[in-house]
Order: sequence, then C-alpha cells, then structure tokens
Amino acid sequence: MWKLPSNLALLALIACAGPFSFPSLARAADATPGETTAETPSPYAEIDDDYVELIQMFADALDQVDRNYVEKLDRRKLIEAAIRGVITELDPHSTYIPQEELARFRTNIDQQFGGIGIQIDARDGQLIISSPLVGGPAYDAGIGAGDRILEINGQSTKGMNLDAAIEHLKGEPGETVSLVIYHPAEFKTETLELEREMIQLQTVLGDQRLENNDWDYIYDHDQKIAYVRITIFSRNTAEEFAAVLEKLKADGIRGLVLDLRSNPGGLLSAAIEISDRFISDGKIVSVEGRNTPKREWSAVPDTTLIDVPVAVLIDHFSASASEIVSACLQDHDRAVVIGQRSWGKGSVQNIINLEEGKSAMKLTTASYHRPSGKNIHRLPDAKDSDEWGVSPSPDMEVKMTPKQLTTFQQYRRLRDMATLIPHPPAPEPPLSEVDPVLAKGLEYIESKIAEPAQP
Repeated sequence: MWKLPSNLALLALIACAGPFSFPSLARAADATPGETTAETPSPYAEIDDDYVELIQMFADALDQVDRNYVEKLDRRKLIEAAIRGVITELDPHSTYIPQEELARFRTNIDQQFGGIGIQIDARDGQLIISSPLVGGPAYDAGIGAGDRILEINGQSTKGMNLDAAIEHLKGEPGETVSLVIYHPAEFKTETLELEREMIQLQTVLGDQRLENNDWDYIYDHDQKIAYVRITIFSRNTAEEFAAVLEKLKADGIRGLVLDLRSNPGGLLSAAIEISDRFISDGKIVSVEGRNTPKREWSAVPDTTLIDVPVAVLIDHFSASASEIVSACLQDHDRAVVIGQRSWGKGSVQNIINLEEGKSAMKLTTASYHRPSGKNIHRLPDAKDSDEWGVSPSPDMEVKMTPKQLTTFQQYRRLRDMATLIPHPPAPEPPLSEVDPVLAKGLEYIESKIAEPAQP
C-alpha cells in the first residue's frame, strides 16, 4: 500500500534527490563545464505545514489510483508520469530522464551525430525552428526560422518535448528523416525527406562569396563597411570571429554590421569572448538563481580588437548567446541594436540526479542578466510589457511582413548557395526591398562615418 504518514511520505519523495556530476547539454548559452558552481541546497529546505499537507494530498491521490483504478498499474510508470506532469508545468527546457534513457543521455553529451542542421525550440505547445544552419540539409531544402514541425517520421509532434524531438531528428549520416513542415509566412504545409549529415559548418559568415569560395566580409568596399554573420555560438566561433576581426582591422574598416538574426545561441564562453572583443572593461553578463549564487563575467583589458561604429541586427529568433552579446553591446553604448525584439532565452539548465543516479531531471535553475541587471529570460507567463529579451534601440525597430520575410529568406539563400557564381544574376533588387533590416544597419553606419571626427 502507498498510504503513509505525512512526514514519511514527504521523506520518501525527497530522499532520492541530490547533485548530478556532469553538466547539461549546451543548447542555449548553457554554462560550459566548471562555470556553474552553485552548491545543491538541502532537500529539506523550506518544509512547512502547508508543504507537508500538499505532499500528503499527492501521496493520497497516488494511493487511490493504485488501489482503485480499473486495471492494475505499473507503479514506476505512474510515478514517472507524475514527475513528467510536474515538469511540464515549468518550461520547455526542463525534462525528466528515466532509467532506460539515462545511459544514452550520458553517452550523447560529447558524441557527434548526424542531423539535418536545425535548432529547435518550443512555444505554445509547438516545435518551432529557431534557426536552420547555413549549408545544412534543412537550409538547402528551404526550411526557415519560424517554421513549425508538425510531424517527424509520421509521428505528431503535439505534446512532444524538446529532448524527444531532438532524439527523433538525429541519427546516422546518410539516413533519411521525413518531416511535415508548416511555413506560417506562406500559409503552406509540405512534406520533406531530408538526408542526415554530420553537421560541422562554418559559423562566422559574410554577405557573399568571393570567386575562390571564401566569404567576403566587407559589404561596402568604397565606404569600408564590414558585414559579419554569426549563425551559432559553437566551440570554435570565438576563435573564427577574432581571426575575421583581425583581418578586417588590417583592411582598415570604418564600420561593422554584426548580424545575429535567427542565431539560436550556443556556448556561454563563446558569447563572453566575442563581447570582450568590443569592450575594454565592465560587466558582460551575470547569472542568478533562487538557490544559485550570483556570478559575473567582466571584460578583460587589452582584448578589444575593434573600436569602429557597430550595428547589431537581431530578430524574434535571436536567442540565448546572441542575446547576451547584443545586450552587452547595447548596455555599454558600444552598438546600436536594429530589428525586432529577441526570443528571450536566458536560462541555465542543471542535471539533478534522482534515485542515487539511476534517473535524473534537467531543471532550469538560474537565468542570465544583462550588464544593466535587467532580465533576459522570458518566463512562460511573461507579458510583452515585462522585462525580457533584447529590444531594438530607439527608432531602430524594423518589422517585416510575412511576404517580406519570405522574400528575404529566398534572397539570403541564393547568396549563401552561390559558390560558383559569387552573387545572384544582375540586376539585383534594392536592398531596402529584400533586407530592410540590413539596409537600416548600413544607413546607421554611414551616418556615423559621416559625422565629424571627435577631438
């Protein structure tokens, strides 16, 4: 029988909780190993009479189901379903890892797998593509940021959590995966068969390619205005970015447009290093949680690589590490931010073991804050009027209609895929028609270049 005195029921439900030894997957600015140093609080903290009564109610409900349901139930499955129900109420990034999946989860952390080159997130019960990686199978097939995944290999994604979706999407290179994709900008649904590849792509890109297939990082050669895109913050991104800045500095650029649109984030360490290239001192980002000691990361002297005017481009799908960089540069008045309000993903997930390590849960335990102290993470019940994400600088908001967004994605894909021909056939459309956000960024940089030199 499940019936227990309230204090024993409470002990039975919390005694298996404890710290887990390996870091969480770095999906969106998660801390790299060693960067989250919070001690696990006592599992007996904040126990009061109301809490004991609620635990008793929970134990009573399980006991009634176990004794009286029409069919005999597997008690483990019942408890695991209850745990999943609790975690479902939290956020899309918290999840329960049962015994049969834990070994695979441990193995998967550092291994590489075939995939289709997309980053996904969840909002309002839907799986949303936050970024297709340039040059990956999904990107080449015409999948864009904001598209919805309705089915994976014939299985509906309704109610599917992020970890389960990722598990379905990845596999051996050369294998195919079938997706039903809804394109909201075009009000169109289509079925795609994509072949998985090992996704190891360049993450620091320019506007178009040179004849030798290298990226051209200078958009306007007459005015010496550079254009650099970061598609994701991976292990090598900061090093790639520093090398590009060194070359641009040697070329004597006078302004820089940094494009972080549809960048889903990545490693916190990469975001910190890239921010540090623009500022010489001051706070870059901090992390805080209810039971997580506050920690700050600040700029290191003598690491600044460039001091020209900067415009940062963001959109609704700029998340996590890209929000850390854009917020840092905005708060330090180092750059103007242009485009649309960002996604609002500034949370840290830790792995906490259950049953002495036989199962576990990935739990959101802290959030990132910008240098001003304002919150980045958007909570599930947050309103548009609340503080979260990164908003464009004054008079720098540029909204795009669904038709404009479709035109832009097609234009961008043509330029990215043009490896033999450096750019689409002339005549090209006016930039303000196909990419009004970049046009606004160039306009700002040109205005700063035209200003009289400061004494």
